[in-house]
Amino acid sequence: MEKLIKEISSAGVVPVVKIDNAGDAVNLAAALRNGGMNCAEITFRTDAAEEAIRLIAGKYPDMLIAAGTVLTPKQADKAMAAGAKFIVSPGLNPTVVKHCIDKGYPVIPGICTPSEIEQAMSLGLSYLKFFPAEAAGGVKMIKALAAPYTGIRFMPTGGINVSNLADYLSCKAVFACGGSWMVPSDKIAEGKFDEIEKLTAEAAALLKEVRKQ
Repeated sequence: MEKLIKEISSAGVVPVVKIDNAGDAVNLAAALRNGGMNCAEITFRTDAAEEAIRLIAGKYPDMLIAAGTVLTPKQADKAMAAGAKFIVSPGLNPTVVKHCIDKGYPVIPGICTPSEIEQAMSLGLSYLKFFPAEAAGGVKMIKALAAPYTGIRFMPTGGINVSNLADYLSCKAVFACGGSWMVPSDKIAEGKFDEIEKLTAEAAALLKEVRKQ
């Protein structure tokens, strides 16, 4: 898990993808890589997720691919079998988390309250998704939560964009951010991968600038 967290931290920003047609997966992955981001979270919000993960993992085995919005043990099994390198969920479902731990799947469940953090800690987890980040209080909330839970690190997701990315990444308790602004679903569906590459390059440039500070 520590090696994986280092990879995610190095990436800094994980594009959160909702893809409707698995046939777009490889072109999307190429756009992300060409734009400077060799990672993505493919969400199980559509039926195309499993095949999209399989196609990307087959074409780009070095790419850091997560399965997102994983709500059941069955989805976790499908995602990992398809080639996902870790599991992400919007909330903390003990059944899903325990299943992943038992199977050896790296898992980052979502939390937004102290009680959920303590439940995650009881399951042996210290790297958590903070979701929905902006709606749940943003950077101020993360700092407030991090104060008593000094061993916990967060990956905020939800409402993050170019205007607030620097604020999140400057928080010591944040190890990476999830964001969908560079991978709009409509641009994926319309095949506008050149525009996605441009948005990704802008995000990658912003990330470099933030890390210089």
